[in-house]
Amino acid sequence: MPGRPDPDTEPAHLLDPADLHFTIDRYPVSPDLEPIARRFWIPVWDVPAGRESPQRVLQYPVCLLVVSDEYVRFFGVVSGLSSTTLVGRGWALGLMLQPAAGHLLTGRPVRDLTDRFVDVESVTGLSGIRLGARIRAIMRDDPRDEDRRAEARTLVEDHLATHLPIDEEGAFVNGVVEAVETTPGLLRVDDLCARFDVAERTLQRVLLKRVGMSPKWLIRRRRLQEAADRLRDADADLSGIAIELGYADQAHFTRDFRAATGLTPGRFAARFR
Repeated sequence: MPGRPDPDTEPAHLLDPADLHFTIDRYPVSPDLEPIARRFWIPVWDVPAGRESPQRVLQYPVCLLVVSDEYVRFFGVVSGLSSTTLVGRGWALGLMLQPAAGHLLTGRPVRDLTDRFVDVESVTGLSGIRLGARIRAIMRDDPRDEDRRAEARTLVEDHLATHLPIDEEGAFVNGVVEAVETTPGLLRVDDLCARFDVAERTLQRVLLKRVGMSPKWLIRRRRLQEAADRLRDADADLSGIAIELGYADQAHFTRDFRAATGLTPGRFAARFR
């Protein structure tokens, strides 16, 4: 399995570069698991007493599995801004799944989990394997050790492999989400429907079942993630970004970005100057 962390900044993570109280490493999944999972991430933090480290993310349209020293949870898609506050010392092992995986593992429409999380024992495809206890036994003594991290990831991957291959509908949804995330000029739902030769009503139904969100939400979320990524550039031009991402004007872009993140594009960009 791949053994080295990916140091690149995650576009969806609205990281404050001045916050030095944590590290986060990302690891790809084994190639055969790519239809069901995207990547692992492992944060480790040490926040001084009386301080907090808020983490804000414009989540991708996928479910998440997160194991920490305190809980094991399965998260649906967060429609707004996902926020977690780190305090004290700790670690977590997270797995970002593919759009197909939520329904595959839970056995129910993923829209039931929108803006919610459940204990992993209530997830049909993950119950009964004592995942939390086994990963804690591996990670607890030294969560920065690469061998321990690899062992924990292998444990998760070995179980996920039992759920392959994914179904035809799941493969279709994976393809739709990938198209939205990798095609900058795809800014309209009818263009997405034409690309996959599917009626909008059908696409809406399938995405609500497998992702919990609408086609319009997918496109808007991708634009906001791309905007956050571009705003990290010291030479970012707000009006240019607005036009390239399909906004009518800079004011519309500013309203949309602030509603989603709590910050204006200018204030977010200033963090990286």
